[in-house]
Amino acid sequence: MLNLLSILIGLFALLLAIPSVIPFLGWGNWFVLPVALAGAGIGALSRSNGGRNFCLVVLALAVLRLMLGHGIF
Repeated sequence: MLNLLSILIGLFALLLAIPSVIPFLGWGNWFVLPVALAGAGIGALSRSNGGRNFCLVVLALAVLRLMLGHGIF
C-alpha cells in the first residue's frame, strides 16, 4: 500500500516537473523537490522498491534541471 502511495506521489511530482522544463519556469522544480523527497521517504517504508526508485528518478531529474538553470531558470 505504501508503494502505491509512493508511486502516486511520484506521478504528482512528475506532473509538477514537466512544465518546469520550459525556460524561465525552472524555479518550479523547487516545489518538486520536497514532494519527490516525501514520496521517496514513503517508498522507503514499503517492502517494494519501485515507488522509492521512481521518486528518486524524479528527484534526480529535478535536481539536474535546477543545476542546468543555476537554480532559477
